[in-house]
Amino acid sequence: MEIRCPVTGVSCQCESVLRTLPRWFGIEQARREYALAADEYTTFVAFEREEIVAFITIREHFAQAWEVHCIAVAMNYRGKGIGHKLHERAERWLTARHVRFLQVKTLAESHPSSEYAETRRFYNSVGYASLEVFPLLWSEKLPVLQLIKAL
Repeated sequence: MEIRCPVTGVSCQCESVLRTLPRWFGIEQARREYALAADEYTTFVAFEREEIVAFITIREHFAQAWEVHCIAVAMNYRGKGIGHKLHERAERWLTARHVRFLQVKTLAESHPSSEYAETRRFYNSVGYASLEVFPLLWSEKLPVLQLIKAL
C-alpha cells in the first residue's frame, strides 16, 4: 500500500470507495458532495495496485485549526490499519505546517447507528476527545458530536 499526498483530480475514485460503504454513505447527494470535496480540500489517498482504496480529506478553518472532512476505507480493505496510516500521514503533514488542532464531526452516541459507534471508536483510537454535541446542527434526527485533537 502506498499513500500519496496531497492529491487532486481523484473525486471519481473517492466516490468509488464511498460506494462500497452504503451504511455510512448511503445518501446519494451527500456521497457525491464528499467525493467532490476530495478535489476541493487537501486529500491523501491510499493506493493498492494503482487503485485508490482509501482517502482522507481535511479542510482548513484557520491556520492552526483544521477538520477531517471525510475519511473512508473501501469495505474490502477495512480492518487493516489503512485508516490509521492515512490519519497519521495527515497529522504529520499538518504538524509540519504548525497546525495545532484537528477536529471532526460525526453522529453522536444518542443516535442508534452501530456503524457510527464504530466511527467514534476509530476517532477515539487515534486520540480524539469528545468536545460537544450539537443536537440540531445537521438535523433533528442526526445529532452531531464534535471531537478534537491537539497535534
